[in-house]
Amino acid sequence: MSDSEIASAHALKHHFADLPQQRETAAFGMWLFLVTEIMFFGGMFCAYLVYRVLYFNSFGAASTTLNVVYGAVNTGVLICSSLTMAMAVHSSVLGRRKALIGFLILTMILGTVFLGIKGVEYHDKFVEHHVPGPNFNFVLEGSEAQHFQHVDPHAAEIYFSLYFCMTGLHAIHMVIGLGLLTWLVIAAYRNKFSPEYNSPVRWSGCIGTL
Repeated sequence: MSDSEIASAHALKHHFADLPQQRETAAFGMWLFLVTEIMFFGGMFCAYLVYRVLYFNSFGAASTTLNVVYGAVNTGVLICSSLTMAMAVHSSVLGRRKALIGFLILTMILGTVFLGIKGVEYHDKFVEHHVPGPNFNFVLEGSEAQHFQHVDPHAAEIYFSLYFCMTGLHAIHMVIGLGLLTWLVIAAYRNKFSPEYNSPVRWSGCIGTL
């Protein structure tokens, strides 16, 4: 019996008839999870859309205070991390253990970079008093103040409440993803995966790309 066959045999749980059934069950569970994520974040995007229509001018004014460079860089980081995670899944399918570990670590590094940039953004918002609460203060200056007139501070506070909820929840997903990736690296180092059994890598990749 080869190492790959031994790993596959150990991976089969007692309540499944065979590995294909186990994979199909894991896939079904992941699809259910993705549906709940769509419903959850979809509701938050709908809330943003409704308030954006109701307070169009104030939301537009509040959005100008976000750092476009940070946002663009983090978008690029997310795209690259999705690529490295996809390559990790591909490596697991081919049975390339070293490549799998390398791509998982690269994904973790990119995820850490994303959280670091988001931390800098949050720090700036604390300094600018744009965090909803007793110390919230929103005042436009310069050309922006002339462009956006009659800005409602309460509407701007709603904008930043949605901003912190949506980006904060995404950051929590990233932290959980880093935990999963750490476990995958350890498992891959111990040669737990094979071309026949790589479901943890495949479905963790789905979570990592959210």
